[in-house]
Amino acid sequence: MIRNTFGVVLGYVAMFAFVFITFTILYFILGADGSFEPGTYEVSPIWIIISFILGLVAALLGGYLCVLISKNHNAALVLAGLVLALGIVMAIPALNDSTNEVQEMRSADVPNLEAMQKAKQPPIVLLLNPIIGALGVFAGSKLRKG
Repeated sequence: MIRNTFGVVLGYVAMFAFVFITFTILYFILGADGSFEPGTYEVSPIWIIISFILGLVAALLGGYLCVLISKNHNAALVLAGLVLALGIVMAIPALNDSTNEVQEMRSADVPNLEAMQKAKQPPIVLLLNPIIGALGVFAGSKLRKG
């Protein structure tokens, strides 16, 4: 039981760390103008595409590590459920805010932390991310045999 819990927790932490580090690097590579639509905090299509890829890699890593540590494929199902549930819970406030919000204008130079806080993703992206994450965790768990 402890090994399963440890696998789930470390799988999730690994996913979080991977996403945080790679998205920070991506923002520094693309800059504000490449990450957002001109003058807004709406994320650009290139950001969306690369973020789906990085999110899938993070999920594969999380699922693999979860099974590696727990030695149990069922622990990865718990992690996949956790990713799906938390992703949907975190998407709900953003989905509600987007309907009655005045669009804020973005300056040319936006620090990384501010960019993370103010970025606006399309509703479909907010809903697809947890689904892709859960499927990625499941697929990642299958990379580990036994």
